[in-house]
Amino acid sequence: MIGAVHIGLLAACVVLFVPMAMAGWHLSRNKMLFFSCALFITLAVGVHLMPYFPSISDFLSPSEVISLSSPSNRDSCVSLLHSVVYSDDFVVKECGIGCEKRLRWDWVGSGRVAGCEFQKLMRSDASDLFNGSWVVVAGDSQARLMAVSVLELVMGDEAMERIRGDLFKRHSDYSITVDEIGMKLDFVWAPYVGNLTELVLRLRRSRNIPDVMVVGAGLWDMLHVNNASEYGSALRVLRDNSLTLLPVSSNLDGGNSKPPPRFLHLFWVGMPMLITTMLNTDEKREKMTTAIYDSYEDELTTTKIWRESGGPFFKLDVRLLSELCGPRCTSDGMHYDGVVYDATVQIMLNALLIESNQKLE
Repeated sequence: MIGAVHIGLLAACVVLFVPMAMAGWHLSRNKMLFFSCALFITLAVGVHLMPYFPSISDFLSPSEVISLSSPSNRDSCVSLLHSVVYSDDFVVKECGIGCEKRLRWDWVGSGRVAGCEFQKLMRSDASDLFNGSWVVVAGDSQARLMAVSVLELVMGDEAMERIRGDLFKRHSDYSITVDEIGMKLDFVWAPYVGNLTELVLRLRRSRNIPDVMVVGAGLWDMLHVNNASEYGSALRVLRDNSLTLLPVSSNLDGGNSKPPPRFLHLFWVGMPMLITTMLNTDEKREKMTTAIYDSYEDELTTTKIWRESGGPFFKLDVRLLSELCGPRCTSDGMHYDGVVYDATVQIMLNALLIESNQKLE
């Protein structure tokens, strides 16, 4: 079969040379008119031939504007998501752990960070993003505080205050559906990594996978087990089982039709910076030392659980965010004011926007 390029070239030759030959026969005494006609016909044919030569079209078209659709630029912006600063200004707002006002925070407003145009999502924006979604948040008290910030954002402070008591029932699960946007959020109390693995296996067996999972564990293990190597072993099991969820088949019932797979978004809530002198029990001050804490952090790195090292989880660096906020943002050296978790949630939402190539209007 003759290709489109060959047909185009044949047509071009006919269109170009036949009129030129005729023009040369009739206009041989007027060379200026002859060459003007030849030039016009050549240009016209060139315009028709350009679609057959993409490289020419690309060369003549304006250069592509660098945007988040470029994989390299997208990866660069993802690496800058945690570049935040806290100001000394306060926003009066009720927050769950012993504070009446929160510091203001924002992304660094200069350099490469500013070029990424990160955005704080308002309630309407977050509602659009979470519309019809199932979100699972699982882990210890740090994960619970993440659930609080997510719900505050999509429900508003007043509605959040009505359910705060139920959400903070000691060591319990919690489930809620935000009817206005059809979003379901399940909080699962899972203070040990082994609990998280059990949850992953349970979801896999049920063939019912959420859209977003936000998990994290480490503080309880550090306090009650205090063995970093065992923690690392548990992380490896969790990593391997979580990888089996990616990508998530949208046809897990084994039917004949096979729609394109959807993707489960997995996030890991890192441990906060521990301020040993502010810890409120002797046991915590004895077992949760800086050296032990660092050994647990090392296990997170060496087990390659984070996506940046080939693992399944996007790292939400609560250690960095809490360290930037410092002692002024905590009363017990472990649980931080809401501003830290608000910033973490906004980083997570911007990561979701980048992954899905979306941008707020």
